[in-house]
Amino acid sequence: MNISKTIMSTDSQDLDNKVTVSKEVGLSIEDPCADSLNESSLALSAPAEDAAHQAEEGTVTDEDERPAWSSKFLYILAQVGFSVGLGNVWRFPYLCQKNGGGAFLVPYVILLLLIGIPLFFLELAVGQLIRRGCIGVWNHISPRLGGIGFASFVAGFFAALYYNVIVGWSIFYFTQSFQEPLPWKDCPLITNATGSYIVPECEKSSATTYYWYREALDISDSISESGGLNWKMTLCLLGAWIIVCLSMMKGIQTSGKVVYFSSLFPYLVLFCFLVRAMLLEGSVDGIVHMFTPKIEIMLDPTVWRDAAIQIFFALGLGCGGVIAFSSYNKKDNNCHSDAVLVSFINFFTSILATLVVFAVLGFKANIVTTKCVELNTQKIVGYLGTEISYDVIPPHIDFSKVSREDYQQMIGVIRSVKENDFSQLGLDSCDITEELNQGVQGTGLAFIAFTEAMTHFPGSPFWSVMFFLMLMSLGLGSMFGNMEGIITPIVDTFKIRKEYITVGCCILSFFVGLMFVQRSGNYFVSMMDEYSASLPLLPIVFLENVAVAWIYGTDRFYEDLKEMLGFRPFRVYYYMWKYITPLLLLAMLVASLVQMGLAPPTYTAWIQELAQEQSLSFPPWGLAVCITLMVIAILPLPVVFCLRYCNIKNKNAIMKESARHTREEEEEGKASSSMTSSSSSSSRKESSSKHTDPETNSHDSANYVVVDITEMTESVV
Repeated sequence: MNISKTIMSTDSQDLDNKVTVSKEVGLSIEDPCADSLNESSLALSAPAEDAAHQAEEGTVTDEDERPAWSSKFLYILAQVGFSVGLGNVWRFPYLCQKNGGGAFLVPYVILLLLIGIPLFFLELAVGQLIRRGCIGVWNHISPRLGGIGFASFVAGFFAALYYNVIVGWSIFYFTQSFQEPLPWKDCPLITNATGSYIVPECEKSSATTYYWYREALDISDSISESGGLNWKMTLCLLGAWIIVCLSMMKGIQTSGKVVYFSSLFPYLVLFCFLVRAMLLEGSVDGIVHMFTPKIEIMLDPTVWRDAAIQIFFALGLGCGGVIAFSSYNKKDNNCHSDAVLVSFINFFTSILATLVVFAVLGFKANIVTTKCVELNTQKIVGYLGTEISYDVIPPHIDFSKVSREDYQQMIGVIRSVKENDFSQLGLDSCDITEELNQGVQGTGLAFIAFTEAMTHFPGSPFWSVMFFLMLMSLGLGSMFGNMEGIITPIVDTFKIRKEYITVGCCILSFFVGLMFVQRSGNYFVSMMDEYSASLPLLPIVFLENVAVAWIYGTDRFYEDLKEMLGFRPFRVYYYMWKYITPLLLLAMLVASLVQMGLAPPTYTAWIQELAQEQSLSFPPWGLAVCITLMVIAILPLPVVFCLRYCNIKNKNAIMKESARHTREEEEEGKASSSMTSSSSSSSRKESSSKHTDPETNSHDSANYVVVDITEMTESVV
């Protein structure tokens, strides 16, 4: 009897404790976002108590077991390697050329301060504070906005799929560079019984253009013609994924060693190229053209939009890589100085790359215009005495060696004399400025314009090897960040060995990536770049900013930063996070949607018969793929919000129903107690014991419902 009383007493105490805990959880259900924020503050202010609490609950924390960077220098190199990518080399110079030269730097620097650094600092801070991947971080900050982490995961996966294809292209050109002369220097000849002649496709275009589209890609005429796999590019893609897999196998322990090369080597190559290019004729013309500002173009809103988008993608925001890298930092690391340092390193790298690109393009433009002058001078000599009078030619002109300046003067005189008939002469202007104004970006810059310029370098194979090794390094540095943003959330969520996850992700990515090494694969690369990585990242980063500044609360975030860093960040960040940056991001998102609505999706195809590029509209299935890519990337945002919002509402309803049943049973217990007070003493004792059981059972019933709700809450949040 005593034993049974003891057991009943113990059970009653346990039930009371469970109800107390359940009530606390029930309160947190009413505002899950606030609960997550409180947990974040507690995790920061009392990590030892939190770890002890988790140990008591039987859970294992990896706070102390989580890998950490071996040095601050290595971590900075990893972030620089991720943020400094191919876009710094082949997109930023094009934007400078397109948007007013040196004038483009003014809006770029302004928006770097208003958008780039604040958002980069925000991602570094939340990753270091919570020490999880993108999924864990945003679930912790706001469960209802936990879809941000899943959307970042998907966008990062899409980016990794096609980005490594570009690394594969660089591997192909790298392996082909060990030849003298370079295989893309001259057009191939076709020999038959009647003689030899140049391949028509190459003759109509150029040797480097032909080599890129026909020898490297063997491209089809449209996206609808798959043409089967290109076996050369398939092997290069396989090699690229093997390099990534081996480098990422042990996490930051292995990738951290590789970044010493992938992050530093590109700077060595860029400086070598700059010194070499400055010694070439025409390089100064290219640099002067780049930095000659066109002030009036700064009033164009498109210039500011292009600058903002370039900053946005140059820093790698929204893909999860920044958060993943910073999650391996110590809690007291000064992530504010890291954000400023990496942002400005990225900016100065873009300037350095632009100097190199325009110096090389200036050299190439000089060669093109020199050949143009020679060809058109021969035409003028043929016209002398017939179409053109000798008196028109300035007396100081020496036809054995005509400079660009002499040719421009001669053409000016001939144009003024033969105003109506000048076009019939077929004389070109041969203006180096017009040649430099021909905007080239992306693959056209790296694999066509740059390769053509390098064929004229003394020791061209050496420079070609260095250039494509640099592209491989830049691409791999960004790939490490993308893959870390994919692998880290999976490891944090499922606690699986990182080696297995890395190998599995690389194998899956390679097989999915086979679509990019078809003959039509280049068109799919352009589609993925535009519609799966670019546009979806805007709402992702916008909601990141909103989640921290408005859901979490900027004041609370400041307190966390003070505890973590030991000082309060500048007050200007408060206003940028809360007002300026989200408004600018919203404006960018609206502008992008408007532009996409006004200009239907198109892609640039290479037409073999015409030997030139042509803009084509996507077929209906292609439009469906574009829309599907965007929807898949942003779908986690509304889905997770709706699921958790509805789930939380259901839990609140269950809690209210449980409380109502508890009150009714308590009232019944009181009524029964008053009725038994008029009975005999023996009956009273029996009734008392009977009424104790229902009261206990009602207590137990309420507790049962609430405990189930608690378990549901923990599983969702």
